[in-house]
Amino acid sequence: MIEVRLENAQVAFSTRDGGVSEGPYRSLNLGLLSGDDPTCVVENRVRLAGAVGLAMERVVVGSQVHGAELKEWDESSLERRSNELDRVDAHATNEAGLGLLVLVADCVPVALATRERVAMLHCGWRGLAAGIVERALATFAEPPSAVIGPGIGGCCYQVGAELIAAFDDLGGALRGSMLDLKRVARAKLEAGGARVVEDVGLCTSCRPDLFFSHRRDGGVTGRQCGLVWLAA
Repeated sequence: MIEVRLENAQVAFSTRDGGVSEGPYRSLNLGLLSGDDPTCVVENRVRLAGAVGLAMERVVVGSQVHGAELKEWDESSLERRSNELDRVDAHATNEAGLGLLVLVADCVPVALATRERVAMLHCGWRGLAAGIVERALATFAEPPSAVIGPGIGGCCYQVGAELIAAFDDLGGALRGSMLDLKRVARAKLEAGGARVVEDVGLCTSCRPDLFFSHRRDGGVTGRQCGLVWLAA
């Protein structure tokens, strides 16, 4: 587990260690749709919640669709939630002790925080191009601090002409056909007025000992997470 203190919030980025899954999903796989045994995934999620001191019922997640939609959470929406997950890639709240979680396996988890508000974003190239960072920043009354979690780096992410055209205006994000999603996220955070931008500096594809990677593992792999919550 990689833990970061951000403003009045706690941020956690899980690794693949500490769970019960086996094979290509070893061991702390959090993705129910990954092909892993669901009972193992549920146990892994229970272990994660326990490790960070949150009750399972106070951790929220969406059905991620690589878009830019954001779900606002409060106690009322928490009570009304159903088994059908919202199709969103970002979450935000002003409620203390409510964990916002996104699942990743190369996409970049980004946490935002002020003293009174937090957000967690699932940033793949589609979401970044669609404005997920800009949309989340616009929901804050003051500039937040940000931390960029583990994701595939420019060392490992070779892309085609479509992505080159989408991001060639961001200086340094492209080196030939290699795209650095974390640099894209940083550029957008800084342009949007984020007060501080930290980066844990880890590439998911480079570290099979620590992280699942969709690209490296040919799609047969687990999911780690980014998680943020306001202190009580």
